[in-house]
Amino acid sequence: METVLTKNLFDLTHSVAAPLLEKCRYPWEALPLIKEFILQLGPSLPESEFEKRGENVWISRSAVVAPTASITGPCIICAGAELRHCAFVRGSAIVGEGAVVGNSVELKNVILFDKVQTPHYNYVGDSILGFKAHMGAGSITSNVKSDKKLVVVHTPEGDIETGLKKFGAMLGDNVEIGCNSVLNPGAIICRGASVYPLSSVRGVVPENCIYKRAGEVGQRV
Repeated sequence: METVLTKNLFDLTHSVAAPLLEKCRYPWEALPLIKEFILQLGPSLPESEFEKRGENVWISRSAVVAPTASITGPCIICAGAELRHCAFVRGSAIVGEGAVVGNSVELKNVILFDKVQTPHYNYVGDSILGFKAHMGAGSITSNVKSDKKLVVVHTPEGDIETGLKKFGAMLGDNVEIGCNSVLNPGAIICRGASVYPLSSVRGVVPENCIYKRAGEVGQRV
């Protein structure tokens, strides 16, 4: 189970959520705790750097938020982040420093590390995206199984019962997701891995590998 440990997927120095994640052996253990973490952290953020807008919404004074963006708390938008036209933040979201939430992108119960890019028509729910992770246009996280059963993470070392009904994907640092790909519930994309466009990904994509299609995963050169 070592491949999917929090410490092996993320550099926690690149997220304000580090105090939450460092307590979690597996990163998805943080998903039910994001809301309460924001509610505790938000009031402690310095007013010189963050402006409180609405109920439980803290936005860095250096963030750029389009007037058409919709933000529901609890939410923290960090320094230099950009929320573009019609971005839709449904709550329990942490958007890291310099991150991009683009046109018609929807976020719900997520942690975006610093420099994450979700720039075009993405849905990211019940997921964590590591430092500089990038989702191509139209790529989404599917966060509920069609049979509504609890999500199981299928790793090379064996299966892990998560106990979660809603669980999208964990993207390690510097992950690249191709356009119009679907990350199925419980997908883990390890550090430095890439996913081809139009892919449907299940299970674990190993570190520094390229996912081309089911059963075809190559090592990055």
